[in-house]
Amino acid sequence: MEEQVFFEREGVKVTNARFVVGAQTFAMSNITSVNPATEPPSRFVLILVLIVGVLITFTSPIFGGIVVAICALFLYLQKTKYHVMLHTAGGETKALTTEELEYFNHVVGALNQAIVHRG
Repeated sequence: MEEQVFFEREGVKVTNARFVVGAQTFAMSNITSVNPATEPPSRFVLILVLIVGVLITFTSPIFGGIVVAICALFLYLQKTKYHVMLHTAGGETKALTTEELEYFNHVVGALNQAIVHRG
């Protein structure tokens, strides 16, 4: 049977026979299921420092403003991480992590197609 490619981009390849992520290769015959997982960023500490920065602005407007601006920038730059979790007979493996939702959805969709195609 010829190998059918379902997805290929940025060092990731999904075929009916294998799932390649960089230098790591998973045999599709060993994968029982794919579980998409989401990891939201932890913002507690930044929000706490932001509140302190707002309070500091009452006594030192320049320093407090700098603290608030830096915290706001870091809060804006934080991204949700998406993980492709593979279930095999040997357990669960985090095969791929990305911050791009569309890319993540394409990889998960291609893996599910490959599993269905395998039969």
